[in-house]
Amino acid sequence: MLVDDVEGGAERECTGCGSRAFIADSAEFWEDADPGAAGCPCGSEAFEAAVAFSLADDGSVRWVTVGLRCRRDGVVGVYADWKIDYSPTDHLLSMF
Repeated sequence: MLVDDVEGGAERECTGCGSRAFIADSAEFWEDADPGAAGCPCGSEAFEAAVAFSLADDGSVRWVTVGLRCRRDGVVGVYADWKIDYSPTDHLLSMF
């Protein structure tokens, strides 16, 4: 998993097949990102990922948060989050 914890954004990689995919709208901003590999304090870089969306009163996405759980020791943490300041945002809910 590559994450940009400054500007926000994430790219996931399947540990089984190696395929890669951006989370939410990360691809749109990746060129300007400075991503690094997510790492657990135990040294592992293999995670189970979860994506959460914070919604405004009108149902539009306002924040995207990426949480990771280490596959070795089970430690959980938030590795990236970013604010969404445009609309419409419905497409983001299916881009994880």
